[in-house]
Amino acid sequence: MIEVKLLELQEMEDDNFLCAVIAARYKDEWIFVREKGKETWELPGGTHEAGEAISETASRELFEETGAIKFSITPVCISFAKVGQRQSYAKLFYAEVLELSTLPNLEIEEIKLFHCLPENLTYPEIHSVLFKRAVEFSQEVRDI
Repeated sequence: MIEVKLLELQEMEDDNFLCAVIAARYKDEWIFVREKGKETWELPGGTHEAGEAISETASRELFEETGAIKFSITPVCISFAKVGQRQSYAKLFYAEVLELSTLPNLEIEEIKLFHCLPENLTYPEIHSVLFKRAVEFSQEVRDI
């Protein structure tokens, strides 16, 4: 069973985060990525490296997984996920991508733009919760 909770942004040591997840929009569509060898889609993101600020992780992963070179990025919330006995924290970011470059030749095979959450997700229980919060946040930002 998978348990997912969203927490408000709060002071938390960057070393407590397993990863950063980025809900990114480009030309009014959401960017999802497909890793090499997989048939499923996921939000861009990746593992937080030791000594790296979690905001640096988010910016680095957004570039590595999408080729985004010009963007604004904002923290949205903290997510807590428990999968069996394993539990972890991630920081969810929202990004408005202004310019995409060539996709780096790393672990991502393809990026694709969607109007809504795709059906074939790698982590459906987790990404559906994160995506819903990102959509709400993007509407809050646009209403300001």
